[in-house]
Amino acid sequence: MAARPARRTAAPWVRTRLRTAPGAALALALLALLTSFLAAAFPRAVDAYESEGLRHELSSAIPQRSVFGLSAAPQEDADPDDRAAALRGARVAEQYREIVAGLPKPLRADAEGSAYGARVLTPVPADDPWLPHLDGGPTVFTVSSQAGLESRSELRSGRLPRAGHTGPTAGRVEAAVTVRTAAVLGIKAGSTVHLARDGTRGPLAVTVTGVVEPLRPELGYWDVEPVLRAPAKLWTSGPTPEPYWHGALLLPPEAAPVLLSLDAGSEAYWRLAVDPEGLRAGDLPALRAAVASLERGPARAALRESVAEELDAESGLDDLLGRYADTLTAIGPVVAVGAFGVGTVAAIVLLMSGGLAAARRHGELALLRSRGGSLPGTAGRLLAEVAVPVLPATAVGCALAFVLLPGAPATPSLIGAGAVALIGCAALPLRAALAHRRPRLPGERADSVRKRPSGRRTVAEATLLVLAVAAALALRRRGAAGGSVDWLVSAAPVLVGVAGALLLVRLYPLPLRLLALPMARRRGAIGFLSLARAGRAPATTALPLLALLVALTTAAFGGSVLAGVADARDRASLLAVGADARVEAAGDELPKGLADRVREVAGVREAVAVRREFDIDLLDGDQDIVTLIAVDPEAYARLSAATGHGGFDAGELRASAGALPAIASPSVAARLGEGASTVAMADGSFSVRVTRVRESTPAMGDGNFLLIDAAGLPVPRQPSTLLITGSSVSGPGLRAAVPGSAEVLLRSAERAAFTDSPVQSGAGLLYAVASATGAGYAVLAVLLSLLRAAPERTALLARLRTMGLTRRQSRWLLILENLPQTALAGAGGALVGWAAIVLLAPGVDLARLALAGQGRFDALGPVWLRADAWSLVLPALGVVAVAAGVAAAQAWLTTRRGTTTELRVGDAR
Repeated sequence: MAARPARRTAAPWVRTRLRTAPGAALALALLALLTSFLAAAFPRAVDAYESEGLRHELSSAIPQRSVFGLSAAPQEDADPDDRAAALRGARVAEQYREIVAGLPKPLRADAEGSAYGARVLTPVPADDPWLPHLDGGPTVFTVSSQAGLESRSELRSGRLPRAGHTGPTAGRVEAAVTVRTAAVLGIKAGSTVHLARDGTRGPLAVTVTGVVEPLRPELGYWDVEPVLRAPAKLWTSGPTPEPYWHGALLLPPEAAPVLLSLDAGSEAYWRLAVDPEGLRAGDLPALRAAVASLERGPARAALRESVAEELDAESGLDDLLGRYADTLTAIGPVVAVGAFGVGTVAAIVLLMSGGLAAARRHGELALLRSRGGSLPGTAGRLLAEVAVPVLPATAVGCALAFVLLPGAPATPSLIGAGAVALIGCAALPLRAALAHRRPRLPGERADSVRKRPSGRRTVAEATLLVLAVAAALALRRRGAAGGSVDWLVSAAPVLVGVAGALLLVRLYPLPLRLLALPMARRRGAIGFLSLARAGRAPATTALPLLALLVALTTAAFGGSVLAGVADARDRASLLAVGADARVEAAGDELPKGLADRVREVAGVREAVAVRREFDIDLLDGDQDIVTLIAVDPEAYARLSAATGHGGFDAGELRASAGALPAIASPSVAARLGEGASTVAMADGSFSVRVTRVRESTPAMGDGNFLLIDAAGLPVPRQPSTLLITGSSVSGPGLRAAVPGSAEVLLRSAERAAFTDSPVQSGAGLLYAVASATGAGYAVLAVLLSLLRAAPERTALLARLRTMGLTRRQSRWLLILENLPQTALAGAGGALVGWAAIVLLAPGVDLARLALAGQGRFDALGPVWLRADAWSLVLPALGVVAVAAGVAAAQAWLTTRRGTTTELRVGDAR
């Protein structure tokens, strides 16, 4: 029997294609890796700065706001021994451990910042004659038996107090005081303070055995009740308040029952500092729920059963977390605008990569279809071919985001990377299936000039236009910072860019036709040929144009956001300081000659002396505080003009006979009316007449003020404030020139304080990165668009070169051929970006993003977007320059090579 011939095995499609075009596969893998990394990293970056911001808010807040306080007073009708036992240190410590163990998740106590013990409810007076006695009365003391004194302080003199066998009926007890308390109140180790009790038992003698220095006084152990570490002045009530001293005596925990002998009342307390370590932004709702449960919910009920029946809770933690949640709610939608823009451009670029591959392999796929290849089978082969580089690259990009930004929830990142993988894998098969679903004649034209839009395309464009209008109206009405992230509102700038791109694509053939007419009459062929080539560009030109316009709109919008934030911070810092620097007197007046010394400091251009009085009376019965500002009109007018803040003409303020001319804030002007009014101050009264109204003035950024000529004061007074201008004012030099008691404020320092919060700085950085990434994808879209037609252009130049086209003409031909589309994209992108900013600006309030929770100035007004010329023009010019540069480089490379190879290869071209 004759041997049967061996059957040839068909080469595997995927392996063959990857070996044939490894460069294209590698480029696709790199694009998928980069896009996957960005898609996975964005939600993780948002979670990172939000989580850091939450921890920063908890750790940087003053303990009065961040510490959770619980307290329980002994029951009045209980047995005396039970009342004493309720305050003893061992019992309070045991209850502290029960409270910490019963905290609802994710709330955890920071042991170092927490404190517990017993204390009197109201300060107790001491009548020792050696204690300082102010006009308001004798010195009073808070008596506290807070546990942990030995580990939270350093002994400076004497020894720490001992409890001994102290009980409610004891007449003597030992205590410690801090260094500051000892210095101010004249206490030393061995001193005895006698605290008043009812007359039948006589005073309680408290012997101070030691003086201690607090360690880390900023923690809640010392700072929740600041008097524990330093005495303070209290004031009597009444028409003339008078001061008296308030100090603290620190008893050992086991001596707490002696507090029951004082008439001030007593209670056990537990102050829990929140441990921010490990908290993330996703824990914020559960954290707020835990705090609410402790304040008035199930957790408090459970602690009442296990700790004390009358357990009370008090904390500012709920307000702190609520304000932080409001900040996230305000910033999140603004950041989402940038994310939608970059995500849309990235998706378009991925689709363009698939379109580029499908166009380059059009002949191959057409041949495959003509030989019986089914549409699903061809699409399946292309899907398998693309999946080999895309899926591993997407997985690597996602894993890289997980490694660089650990700890965030995985689901959003996985969804983002999955979307990249889906688009990257589906772009080529779908584009090829659409292009080859029906046969095309060899000479059939499908360019942007001749091809008419289909009905389905018209419906899709109309739908997008309606969505863009709805999104713009929703953003203007609801705002981008008024609630949770709304997809339609956040996508408003992108939809406006898409609508502009579709409009430009519709109008694109018209200028080409109009320009082609005069070019046809010119002698040179380059102009007409370049316009004809631009008009013969495929109708799929809409995709790169769409990518360019969306990218440019996103970059312009992002740049305007950053410019609006920077402008708001500049204005807010100016309102806070009044000039480039300010010197404020510690007392009532600045030293004589200080203004002259300050003018000699390096960087100071001018120093304007101002007198501010806070106790004036407009004699209209209104109790609102009004600040009188007395100035030299000429110098202050120059200052107002230099700062661009409340400018006026010096002649309007110069004192003359009769009522003093004055500049007032709107509310003060309304109170004084149009005629002359009398103003009273401690040194006398005078008459004023409001000649101009200003929202603010350098010496008073926010609030009610009345600005007059200092020469019109009833009694001349020394200035209390210096306002200093100079772009390079030296902080150390300025502080060296003024007395140590005076306060020096720098506008640069105030400006920097607005970016201290991780939320604001992180969101601003993320927005800047988003804008830069969008611009990068725009450049990539230009490159892909040029690469798509590179083989055809190379062959065209080779043919034209054989017919006498010079190298210079060849280069100009390629540059001018790409110029209409790129110029249209650049000009259209700048125009659409400007239109998007104008349309959407009233709905985007950037105050929370700009001012970092530092408070708002009424004079600042809403912080809206503003069109930034650089953000509009530079990206557009960059796109045109890149397109022209790539075209010139391609022409140079083509003309440097010989034309023989190009003419012999590829008959179909």
